[in-house]
Parts: sequence; C-alpha cells; structure tokens
Amino acid sequence: MKPKMKPRAKPNKGKITNQIRRIRLARTELTQEELAKRVGATRQTIIAIEAGKYAPSMELAFRIAREFGVPFEEVFQFDPLG
Repeated sequence: MKPKMKPRAKPNKGKITNQIRRIRLARTELTQEELAKRVGATRQTIIAIEAGKYAPSMELAFRIAREFGVPFEEVFQFDPLG
C-alpha cells in the first residue's frame, strides 16, 4: 500500500512593485504621456504599471529605468510574498 502524500501547496507567484511615479515626479517632472512617448509605450500602459495593475515586459522595464538614468532595481522590485 502506498503512503498518502500531502498535496503540494500552490507556489506564491509574487508581485512586481515599482517606484515609477515617485522617480518620475521627484527627478524628472515628466508627465505620464511624456514618459510613455520616450519609452515607446502608451500613457494607459504607464498608468497601469504605476498603479501596479500591470507588470511591464522586461524590455519596457529596462527602457523605463534607462530613461530615468537609474539602476533597474531602483525602479522595480520583486516581492515574493505579494
């Protein structure tokens, strides 16, 4: 007879957080529209990313960090418990 195995717990997917709004307003004074144009996105995409409703592609995330002239990790963080 096989021993009963406990079902595996679902792994937590985590959450990507960001500091776009803080950096955008404190360091550059760019509007969401201006930032979007500079990084090749739409204003709606920037709004969704800032609100944490959308995680950008790696390519877009790096373009945003580069536009601000800061390390990627200063703009985006990964919360494994989120």
